[in-house]
Amino acid sequence: MFTLAKDKIRPIISLSIDNPEEDWHLKIRNHNEPFLFLVRKKQLVAYIRLKDILSNDSCMNVTIDTLLDNSVPIENICKLSEHISLPVLFQIIGESIALVKNEKGDLTGYIRREDVLAELFKQDNRTSFDLLKIILTSIPMGIFVVDREKQIVNCNESGLKMIKMTSHDVIQKPAENIFNGDHIHNVFLSRETILNQLQITEKMGVLVDYSPIIDINDEVEGIIIIVQDLPMVEEMAMEIEHIKNLNKDLNAILSTIYDEILVVNRNGELIRYSDSFISEFWGVQLKDLIGKSLLDLEDKGLFSPSVTRLVLEQKKKVSIVQETKGGKKILAVGNPVFDEDGKIERIIIASRDITETTKLKTELREIKKISDQYKQELDTFKNKDQFFKKMIYCSPKMEQIMEQVQKISNFSSTVLINGESGVGKEVIAQAIHQLGNRSNQPFLKLNCGAIPENLLESELFGYIKGSFTGADKNGKEGYFQKADQGILFLDEIGEMPLSLQVKLLRVLQEQEVIPIGSTTPIKINVQIVAATNKKLEKMVEQGTFREDLFYRLNVIPIYVPPLRERPEDIPLLAFHFLQQLNERYKKNYHLSPDALNLLEVYPWPGNIRELQNMIERLAVSADHQTIDAHFVNQFLAVGTDLKKEKLVIKKILPLQEALDSVEEQLILLAMKQYKTTTKAAKALGVSQSSVSRKYQKILSEKNNTIDGVFLK
Repeated sequence: MFTLAKDKIRPIISLSIDNPEEDWHLKIRNHNEPFLFLVRKKQLVAYIRLKDILSNDSCMNVTIDTLLDNSVPIENICKLSEHISLPVLFQIIGESIALVKNEKGDLTGYIRREDVLAELFKQDNRTSFDLLKIILTSIPMGIFVVDREKQIVNCNESGLKMIKMTSHDVIQKPAENIFNGDHIHNVFLSRETILNQLQITEKMGVLVDYSPIIDINDEVEGIIIIVQDLPMVEEMAMEIEHIKNLNKDLNAILSTIYDEILVVNRNGELIRYSDSFISEFWGVQLKDLIGKSLLDLEDKGLFSPSVTRLVLEQKKKVSIVQETKGGKKILAVGNPVFDEDGKIERIIIASRDITETTKLKTELREIKKISDQYKQELDTFKNKDQFFKKMIYCSPKMEQIMEQVQKISNFSSTVLINGESGVGKEVIAQAIHQLGNRSNQPFLKLNCGAIPENLLESELFGYIKGSFTGADKNGKEGYFQKADQGILFLDEIGEMPLSLQVKLLRVLQEQEVIPIGSTTPIKINVQIVAATNKKLEKMVEQGTFREDLFYRLNVIPIYVPPLRERPEDIPLLAFHFLQQLNERYKKNYHLSPDALNLLEVYPWPGNIRELQNMIERLAVSADHQTIDAHFVNQFLAVGTDLKKEKLVIKKILPLQEALDSVEEQLILLAMKQYKTTTKAAKALGVSQSSVSRKYQKILSEKNNTIDGVFLK
């Protein structure tokens, strides 16, 4: 048995990671122990070396997460008693530290591997010396013990075999004769361990660790040098030869690639290039630029911007188009290559002359420009919450409506939504619900024109058991009770019979409902949102709708304009409906800009519902992914009213004057309706340049401008 010296057992300094209020920054700074132990629920869970978390003698930036990321679990630590058996001692030599327990099993501290070796080394009796020899012999790694005079005083056979020397060549010899003297000197000065130092000579190839031995006075008593064998030098030479062959293969690959390939180091210096290079871009041979910084070339104005600089700044793949002095366009793509620490080690730049390609794609880019703009606007709406995916608009009129909805949504006032069929009245009602303080409460909708009169009353007000023949034996709650605390949307309110209008008026006034067959009123808190496509004022005059109910419903009136009055919304809605069809049927249809122009000028008497059906008809009937104006024109009759309408002349005037007057009126009317010369020319059946020229002439003669008209 080997008994540990009491002065070698170090105290355990612990930190509870369950207590965020503990001043652990102060605890870290104020103790001199090299290790800190982490405690969770009064149990040791890990340990950490302080030097792994402290930087510049400060720990204020250290967090609990930092401690946990750098910690070693307690399960990986050897646990031993104060009286150590030989097998356990062997295990300790392979560990950084070991926990020490007394005879009762209580933790008394910890001991480091260096302290165990130092203690064995200091023992004068033969048993301890033999024990040290046995331990050193049993370790598969090479061990060399260096004293304060920097001489090797002990070693094992494994180490001698690795450095190909005998004990006579090593014992009592300066350690720097064999190992790196600077590392040995630095360990004595800094008291820090130096790891993974590669040392290759004609005789050996080893990996060396230098660890200090600290005595009880906290001074460096010596050094333990741990050696691990590496492949033989001959094998390393073969590996180098293999790398050379790979290098030849790489050069062969680079010489066959069409693109110009550059390899740049982290300093922006060119270190390799392919045989294919763009001579007009550089103006010199690339071999003359080896070792030179491409960043300096940018500063000299040879090109701008530098893809090398952008990759170093952004630390990601970068693609840019550069232009030479001769007008050539160069596509340069820079890819960073990172090392193990996440730092940029190399930058691979691939460049290609795309001058001709750019010319061929110019027209296509112009065509897609408007489509991308609409798509971007649509994507903006998609990023809103789930409800606003249904709210597709950009017109000022709809903006005003949504502003009004946001204002009234936090009130419980009755709202009457008026508008033509298919304009989206139900969506407005849902917006009031989603934006208001009732959004977590029920939203129920009932079409007053879709349910027979004899059933509508029971649906709205409910009934008690035994109210009428065929009634549910348990009775039934009506829509008013089900929507309690929420919103009840009454669509087609103009279709409600007069007999039920009286009962609805009572609900609005008293905020209570009486089920059929009952005499007991039930208090409710329901916000009513009604909608109609009829003129309720005229119905009041005709006696088909109660005047008092109309005024009770018309507290907050909202008029939803038809689609023809907000043409700005048509492209967005068209894209939205087409995207839904693409996702449903896994297609990739898209509308061309001229097709969108044609959809915008159509009056859409059926409003959004008609537009949705038309988009589905176009997608189902399309033979190509791009739906253009010619194809759309087969389904729409645009401009027919303008062609069919005949002019009426009421007095005699010169023919040319009449023609000029009619032409001026038609151009002004077309520009007022279609806003752009392109659309106006299409409706008038003439060229865009003709409309633009004559329109400019008209404006100059009138010496006036028309607000909101943008010429293309």
